[in-house]
Amino acid sequence: MLNIKKYSHLHFIIIFSIFALCFAYFVEFALNHKPCNLCLLQRIPYIAAIFLISLIFILNKYKILISKIIMIFFIFGALISFYHLGIERGFFIESFVCISDINKKVLSASELLEELKNSKISCKEVSFTILGVSLATLNTIISLGLSAIMFLNLNKNENK
Repeated sequence: MLNIKKYSHLHFIIIFSIFALCFAYFVEFALNHKPCNLCLLQRIPYIAAIFLISLIFILNKYKILISKIIMIFFIFGALISFYHLGIERGFFIESFVCISDINKKVLSASELLEELKNSKISCKEVSFTILGVSLATLNTIISLGLSAIMFLNLNKNENK
């Protein structure tokens, strides 16, 4: 049987991940703010957290290993978000990930050049903010916070 108090940080993260994804899809579909490719990549840690934490609850095994994987996903998310923030602020230049269609398979050089010309959503453009703060900035802070929660709980479990 699962000890609710022992897993409270996982409950928080799975609920927060569901909320974050619902909010992202609300902004995308209800408010019609199309995400750039980096915005789409920043959703991966939340999707992974929902799936992996569900595995912990279902299997009731491998908590430490799966928790480490979740922490790595959120560190990855923080790095992607920080890179996105740097592009928004002009510290970094847009990479190929920003200007290509990650949902489309490009087969030739001519198709690649055509895709580069037709790219419409730039990672530089901030189309949605909350109190003047871009979603990339918020996601950087949130991903670092969730990474820290996972790290502290892993550290607490390993010291027992």
